[in-house]
Amino acid sequence: MIKLDRPLCIFDLEATGTNVLEDRIVDICVLRKEPDGTETVFSSLVNPGVPIPPEASAIHHITDDMVKDQPRLSDLAPKLADIFKGADLSGFNAAKYDIPLMSAEYKRFGAEWPEPGKRVVDSFTIFAKKERRDLTAAYKFYCGKDLTGAHRAEADVRATAEILWAQVEKYQDLPKDVAGLEAWCGQVDPGRVDVDGKFVWKNGEAAFGFGNKHKGKTLREVVRGDRSYINWMVDKGNFSADVIRICREALEGKFPEKK
Repeated sequence: MIKLDRPLCIFDLEATGTNVLEDRIVDICVLRKEPDGTETVFSSLVNPGVPIPPEASAIHHITDDMVKDQPRLSDLAPKLADIFKGADLSGFNAAKYDIPLMSAEYKRFGAEWPEPGKRVVDSFTIFAKKERRDLTAAYKFYCGKDLTGAHRAEADVRATAEILWAQVEKYQDLPKDVAGLEAWCGQVDPGRVDVDGKFVWKNGEAAFGFGNKHKGKTLREVVRGDRSYINWMVDKGNFSADVIRICREALEGKFPEKK
């Protein structure tokens, strides 16, 4: 049991995408836990003021029609101020996603969030630090064996093969063929255009998912306005073959299409 010396607000946000500086909140829930153990829950859909991309709706199932008559975040600000007042913050990956996303939203209507002095406990950080996510841990979890000779190519590849077969046996919903498994793996992050996630889907178009210069802009926009940058990515940038192919085709006027 965690000993609380002041309230703790555990919260989660759903949004129009994963860009914390540009995307908008469409759903918010806050659970406020008091030091005496009592809990208060506030939950509301939010009108983001912009269309929700189909790829985002596919993940959280929130549509434009569902939020059209809902309050804006600025309308909820007084209520949220009461909920978060005097409380510390917690969430799953909140430090890298929910907190900067909320902060950016508040700045749009001339306010600041969170208040100074709030402590942050991120359960994702605890999970990442306490539970190993390497080949040795996967081999133990799926195959029930200790991996000897780790970090030698043959030992690692044999373990990886055993893990793959064990995964297909363990998860009955997984496809039993390579084409099906490839398609399933692509569904893990449907927002990515390329394997590395350098480009992400935005309203059905490939958009930049990295960098300060063009992040959030569509590839089509950048080709039209800063063609030299795409040439740099192809000729001198340190990018995967997949990204370079996408860039070369874009320079030829062929842009990725979401299937």
